[in-house]
Amino acid sequence: MIYVELKTVILKKQMEWGRTITITEIADASGISRMTLHRMLKDRTYNASTDHLNKLCAYLQCDLDTLVRWEPDIPLAQEHVA
Repeated sequence: MIYVELKTVILKKQMEWGRTITITEIADASGISRMTLHRMLKDRTYNASTDHLNKLCAYLQCDLDTLVRWEPDIPLAQEHVA
């Protein structure tokens, strides 16, 4: 499963930048709709497009591996046992 860690990154950037970062600000700067950003914040497993991830990384000045996290659904060793 891939998790979008948008809320965590926003909180870290707020501390780093010393100010509040709003969804409206991110939407205006990135061109991503507020509704899409809201979905990403509410559902960490939201199926974000690579375009959106690229825009978020550019605006939040972070690497992709900071914004997303991957955890296997089924451990690979167990997948082939049966």
